[in-house]
Amino acid sequence: MADSSGDSSPGEIGRRLGGGAIALLIGLGALAIFMLQNTLDVNVKFLVLSFTWPLWLLILVSALVGALIWFGFGVMRRHRRRQERRDNR
Repeated sequence: MADSSGDSSPGEIGRRLGGGAIALLIGLGALAIFMLQNTLDVNVKFLVLSFTWPLWLLILVSALVGALIWFGFGVMRRHRRRQERRDNR
């Protein structure tokens, strides 16, 4: 018998969050809490640059740079695996 409420489609039945999605949500929550607790301005010195930023912004920028590097290594790894599979054929 069909569901008469129309709330869910057949493709949505049994769909849950995977482990990676749960870890991502926990990480984002922890990052948000960390940023909210660290709101002071800090002096940043990098090579010849020197500037003042709010600490929460520095944390956010550092997390984004780290995520981009992590993503980039994943892309490179997948590309290398694809090339190896093509070479093995």
